[in-house]
Amino acid sequence: MPARSARHAWAAVAVLAALAAASGGCSSTPGIVAPYVQTPTTVVAAMLRLADVRAGDVVYDLGSGDGRVIIAAARDFGARGVGIELEPRLVEESRALAQRAGVADRAEFRQQDIFVTDVSPASVVALYLSPALNERLRPRLTSQLRPGSRIVSHDFLMGDWAPARTITVAGPDRTHTLHLWIVP
Repeated sequence: MPARSARHAWAAVAVLAALAAASGGCSSTPGIVAPYVQTPTTVVAAMLRLADVRAGDVVYDLGSGDGRVIIAAARDFGARGVGIELEPRLVEESRALAQRAGVADRAEFRQQDIFVTDVSPASVVALYLSPALNERLRPRLTSQLRPGSRIVSHDFLMGDWAPARTITVAGPDRTHTLHLWIVP
C-alpha cells in the first residue's frame, strides 16, 4: 500500500478519535477514547484464525461495534461469543445482525464498560481499541483469563508485553497488523 494511503487511513482514525472525544467517546474512561472503526471482514477472519478459534471457545470482543467479530466467531467457527459495547445503537444493531445471521443463540451483546466486564469466561479476547486502552486492560485480562487463553489485537500492542505472534493482512484500503498473546 502506498505511504499516502496509509497516512489517509490513520488520519481518518485520528479524526474519528477527535470526534469521539468531543462527543464523550466510546469509553467511560476520561481522556482515553476508542472510536468506532469497522474491521474489514477479511481482517476479522484472520483475527479469529490467528487466535485458533474453535467450536468450544468463548470469544469476547471488547468494544464490539456492530458485532462482526462475535457473529463471525459463531457463524464461521462454531464458537459462542459476547460482545461488549458502550454505544446502545451498536448493541441493538449487533443483536439484529446476529438474528439475521442465525447465530443469536450463540452471540450475546451487552451494553457495558470494558473496564467492569468480567472476562473470566472467555478463552479468546478480541481487541481493536488503542495502545493506551490495551495497556490499561492488560492487568485485568491476565488476572481474569485462564492460562492458555488467547488475546488477539488489531493493530495495537500491549505496552512491553511481546506478542507470541504477529502477522499482517491485506485489507481493502491498507495493510493491517494483528498480534496474538497467550495468557501464561
